[in-house]
Amino acid sequence: MVETNRIQAAGLTPYNHGVYALESGYGRPTLAAIHLIVQDGHVAIVDTANNASLVKVQAALQALGLGEGCVDYVVLTHIHLDHAGGAGAYMQAFPNARLVVHPRGARHMAEPSKLWAGVVAVYGEARAQEFYGELVPVAVDRIIEAEHGTVLSLAGRELMCLDLPGHAKHHIGLVDKTGEGIYTGDTFGLSYRELDKTVGDTVQQYIFPTTTPVQFDPEAMHRSIDLLLSFQLPYMFLTHYSRVHDVVRLGQDMHRLIDAHVALVEGVSTTGEERQAELVNGINQLLFAEAERYGWTLPQAQLLDIFALDIELNAQGLAFWKDNR
Repeated sequence: MVETNRIQAAGLTPYNHGVYALESGYGRPTLAAIHLIVQDGHVAIVDTANNASLVKVQAALQALGLGEGCVDYVVLTHIHLDHAGGAGAYMQAFPNARLVVHPRGARHMAEPSKLWAGVVAVYGEARAQEFYGELVPVAVDRIIEAEHGTVLSLAGRELMCLDLPGHAKHHIGLVDKTGEGIYTGDTFGLSYRELDKTVGDTVQQYIFPTTTPVQFDPEAMHRSIDLLLSFQLPYMFLTHYSRVHDVVRLGQDMHRLIDAHVALVEGVSTTGEERQAELVNGINQLLFAEAERYGWTLPQAQLLDIFALDIELNAQGLAFWKDNR
């Protein structure tokens, strides 16, 4: 009981087979999960939120009786900064770790100035600094460029990397058969725990796509979802937020909602700010339709508060895809 209390006090949610979700402290509570995979005293960390999350990871390791030298890998599902903003700081803190990242993202981890400029273009300088702090470069010789099929060994536990485009071209997933799931970053969408509903003896969970501002590719996302489901594992571990089950139904919902997003933007003929407003309103209506479909109990105002930034970014992603496909 003492150990359980210590783990929970560190912000960790324990799952089976040495898998833990850590509440990163990024944004609002239960917005962004950092996952720890622990095998025989060795650790792989999946996604890093921002620099401020490092102290929470260090405290989590301490609660698990592990030191900073136990971290073998820091894995980035992709280089959007709510997933990768803390990578350089983590690599400074964990001397034995290698950074695992898609080949398209590796150069931006070694030299992050262009990555930072892109974030500032989306959020503005002040907000970017508030969210992420300074991006720390990672030495090239500590970076593993994860091709599709790259296998990492964590004390003999196999973790296989997948190329998962759709949300971003620089997106990977991590298959952990021992842990019975796949770490999907943003490719398998968003599933916020506030929406969970108890139905009988089970907790029913829900999903919503995230398009990203500039690299959304709906056909690639459809293929990536099918690839994830093809492993027939019972769980997906999402960054936003953590473990989901009933993955076949959630995958079907993702396919349906991706198509609904595409149909929405295909039906919009305006441009500029007017188009953005029209798309935001249309995605709001998609969200409300999901609430009605599944009987969500949250008021619409609270739903919009939870999804506000996601909906803005989805609208940007749809507009960019239509203009540049």
